[in-house]
Amino acid sequence: MVMKYKMYIDGGWCGADSYFDDLDPATGDVMARFPSGDGSDVSRAVDAAHDSLGKWSRTPPPARGRILYKIAEILRAEKKRLGILLSNEMGKVLPEALGDVQEAIDVFEYMAGEGRRLLGNTTTSELKEKFCMTVRKPVGVVGLITPWNFPIAIPGWKLAPALVCGNSIVFKPSSDTPLCAYELVKIMEKAGVPPGVVNFVTGSASSVGEAIVKHPRIDGLSFTGSKETGEWIVKNAGLKKVGLELGGKNPIIVMDDADIHLAVDGIIWGAFGTTGQRCTATSRVIAHKKVKGKLLEAIVKRAKALRLGKGTLKTTDVGPLINKAALEKTEAYVKIGKEEGAKLVCGGRRWGKKGFFHEPTIFDSVTPQMRIAREEIFGPVLSVLEAGSLDEAIDIANSVEYGLSSSIYTRDVNKAFRAIERIESGITYVNSSTIGAEVHLPFGGVKGTGHTREAGILGIDEFSNFKTVYVDYSGKLQRAQIDTKD
Repeated sequence: MVMKYKMYIDGGWCGADSYFDDLDPATGDVMARFPSGDGSDVSRAVDAAHDSLGKWSRTPPPARGRILYKIAEILRAEKKRLGILLSNEMGKVLPEALGDVQEAIDVFEYMAGEGRRLLGNTTTSELKEKFCMTVRKPVGVVGLITPWNFPIAIPGWKLAPALVCGNSIVFKPSSDTPLCAYELVKIMEKAGVPPGVVNFVTGSASSVGEAIVKHPRIDGLSFTGSKETGEWIVKNAGLKKVGLELGGKNPIIVMDDADIHLAVDGIIWGAFGTTGQRCTATSRVIAHKKVKGKLLEAIVKRAKALRLGKGTLKTTDVGPLINKAALEKTEAYVKIGKEEGAKLVCGGRRWGKKGFFHEPTIFDSVTPQMRIAREEIFGPVLSVLEAGSLDEAIDIANSVEYGLSSSIYTRDVNKAFRAIERIESGITYVNSSTIGAEVHLPFGGVKGTGHTREAGILGIDEFSNFKTVYVDYSGKLQRAQIDTKD
C-alpha cells in the first residue's frame, strides 16, 4: 500500500482534499502520495510564519545557530538512509545521493557558525562625535521554492541561511521529490525549530507556487529553476526581495596544451554525472582544433562504457531522468540536433523498458548558432565545438544567454587567467569540471542565470537586510553635508 504523507503548517501535520503521486523515476512506480495544497494552505502557512516571526527573530543568532548544528548532527546520523531514499526518489546514483545529503550537512554546519557573526560594518562619520554602523535584520517571511535535482542539498542552501538570519519560512519543494523535503522538515522539527517558523506546503506550481509568489505578506522569495519561470516571478512578485538561480549552458574549454586524460575525466563527470541534470552540468566542450579529434575519440569511448540503471545499484554509472517530460525533452533536443546538421556520435536513444532512461549522448560538428549549443537541455546531451585559439574559445563560451559555470583545461597559467578574466560566468574552474561547488564559497551566475549568490557569506546577504545606524553623542544638532566646513 502506498503511504499518504502530510504538509506541515504552524507546527502541525495536515492533509488536503486531493493528493498527487510521487514516482520512482527508475521504474515509474508510485513511491508515495502527497497533498495537493492550494492558496488557502499557503495563506495559513503565511499567517503561521508571521505569528512566529517576532519571537524567532529576537532569538539570539547563536541560539538559532545551535539548532542548525543539531539539524546537521541528525542529518549525519541519518545520511545513509536519506541517501538511499534520495537515490530512489530522484534517481541519481547512490554516491551522488550521499553527496547531496553531505552538502546539506555542510551548509547547516557552516551557517550555524554564521550565527556567531552575522557581520555588519562600522565606519567613520564626516561629523565629530558621531558613530556609524550597519546591522543585519531578517527579511521577514520568506518563500522558498526548490527544484528536484538536489532535493536535500538545495533546500538546505536556502533554509539554513534563512533560519540563522531570523526569518520565518514557507517552503514549497518540487512535486517530483517531496519525500526528501518531508524528511528534512521532520529533522528540523526534531532539532527544535519552533512551530510556525518553517511551514511545508506541497502541490503544483500553478496553485502553491503562484500563491507564494503573489502573496502580499511574503517579504522575500528564493527560487531555483528555469529561466522562464524566473522571468515570470520577477513580473509577478511585486516589491519582494527576490533571489533567482536559473540554470546554465556551461562550457569546458580544452586547449592544445591540456592534460587530455584529465580533461576527459572532467568532461564525463560534468556531462553525465546526475544524468546531466545539474544547472552546472557540462553541456558544451569547446576544443582546440589541434586536440579535438583525440579528445572526442576518448570521451565517446568513455561515454559508451557508462552503465545505466537504478541509482541504488553498485553497477550503475548513470541513473534515470526525473520524469517522462524530461525524457521527452531530451529526445526532442536529439532530434533538433540531427535536423540542425550536428553529427550524432554516441547515444541518442531511450534505454530500457521502464523508467525514464536516456543514453549518454554526444554531438560533434556543432556550431555556436545551433539550438543544442545554446539552450539548456537538462539531460545527458553534450555538444562538441571547435576553436582555433583561446580568444575564439572564450567568444564561443560567452555566446549564450546563460553565465553560471565554466572551465578551462590548460597547463599555461597565462591562458588560465585570461579565461578567468574574460569568461562571462559566476564560476570558473581551472583543470577541473564545471560541477563541484563548495558551501563556504558563493554560488551563482550572471546574465540569464540570474543574480543570486547562495552559500558562503553572500548566502547570508540573500536572507538579510542591512540597517544603517547613526549615534550622535555631540549633544547638539549636526547636519551631514550642511555642517561640513573647509
